[in-house]
Amino acid sequence: MPKRLSQKEILEKLKGLSGWRRNRQEISRTYAFSGFIPAMAFANHVADLAERMDHHPDILIQYNKVTLTLSTHSAGGLTALDFELAKKIDA
Repeated sequence: MPKRLSQKEILEKLKGLSGWRRNRQEISRTYAFSGFIPAMAFANHVADLAERMDHHPDILIQYNKVTLTLSTHSAGGLTALDFELAKKIDA
């Protein structure tokens, strides 16, 4: 099981991410697109990345917006996996 990060580690890793916000034991970001089809294409891209890592985010699709929420449920909070996936999504 991945190791849950300390508060200090979480704050340090958040500095390396743009647009991501922390809410307790999760990080999230909302992406806006020109319409539904580009939003779905992005969600499918994220799904491919997540499947390769075997680390799956919560995905909320609202027409042209996609909100991703990351947390490692098995660890009960944030782990290095969450930040690694966030970086891959933003690459």
